[in-house]
Amino acid sequence: MKRDYYDVLGVGRDADQGAIKKAFRRVARECHPDVNPGDPDCEAQFKEAAEAYEVLRSPETRSAYDHYGFDGLRGQQVPDFGQFGFNDLFNVFFGNGTFDSVLRDAGGGMWGASGGGAPAPRGEDIDVPVTLTLSEAVFGAKKSIEVTSDVTCATCSGSGARPGTGRDTCPQCHGSGRMREVSSLGGFGQFIRTSTCNLCRGQGTIVNDPCETCRGTGRVRETRTVDVELLAGIAHGQTQIVRGAGGAAAQGGRPGDLRVAVAVEPDEHFVRDGDDLIYRLDVTMVEAALGTTAYVPALDGDIEVTLKPGTQPGEVKVHRNRGVPVLQGYGRGDLKVVVNVQVPRHLSSEQREVLEQFAALTSETNYEPDQSFLDKVRAVFRQ
Repeated sequence: MKRDYYDVLGVGRDADQGAIKKAFRRVARECHPDVNPGDPDCEAQFKEAAEAYEVLRSPETRSAYDHYGFDGLRGQQVPDFGQFGFNDLFNVFFGNGTFDSVLRDAGGGMWGASGGGAPAPRGEDIDVPVTLTLSEAVFGAKKSIEVTSDVTCATCSGSGARPGTGRDTCPQCHGSGRMREVSSLGGFGQFIRTSTCNLCRGQGTIVNDPCETCRGTGRVRETRTVDVELLAGIAHGQTQIVRGAGGAAAQGGRPGDLRVAVAVEPDEHFVRDGDDLIYRLDVTMVEAALGTTAYVPALDGDIEVTLKPGTQPGEVKVHRNRGVPVLQGYGRGDLKVVVNVQVPRHLSSEQREVLEQFAALTSETNYEPDQSFLDKVRAVFRQ
């Protein structure tokens, strides 16, 4: 069952032509096929909005609809948009079928305006892995990465034409980069279909005398070294993108990006928890009972840790701002030192006798709990 045309566009029945046009363009921006490729719901939504717009933008059909509803449109010249393709419909309403023109007419957009013809193709994105130590991930590191990709041909400077010659205007599209096919829609008018020129592939120019080095492509395959400054605080599994460091594009297009996938090696001392570092400090049960001073080998210098007599397993010592720098932000996480009390194994008879004497001298007051071990461990990840 069809929805009310005013509801489809989200306007009131007293909306003027400017408001109706603006509402339709809003739907066009949301449903464009470049943004929602292959989405049947968006295609149906746009076709519904296109039909509503066609009816409401015409004083005659709008008046008939306002007075008699859908029955008033019988015999009116309202096209059946269901027979048209998604991209073709954009050509009907917006001329060249590009989303840039829709956004520009509506007062701006995300992609910026494009010139005549098809936009220049973008270069290839390159994915490369890199492995870091924990220290490199925390403080950042400069890595030289070998990349194999297309680069601009030095012989022809990327034109694709033999030195001393140039590119010629495409004889098929006459430099526009696009082809137009016009067909009649009967009383409704003309249906204009635009497509990329298959001879010049949308560039508007062709090479008749190609460069011998790149054979007319303007690019050659090459292995090169790219120096990458990896950000301080980057984590295992994250990807840092280096804009423009990927493959070269043809005919003035934007180069692709280099996407560096980061893997961080396990560290023998620390576990990373977000922006915090966790260190396990091993002490003997005697040191925990009597108290002691220990040193933690922090990544940026040793830290002295003082344990009071009676220190319990799982006790946490927090050292503020000694953890991981906030990625592209301010400040650092914390260093959390978790006390692990070691119990001796393989006791000699003399050691066992001493411990039995100690046990006889202790009472329940010596072991009164102040906090459960699990609560202390949980506190490590809450603080």
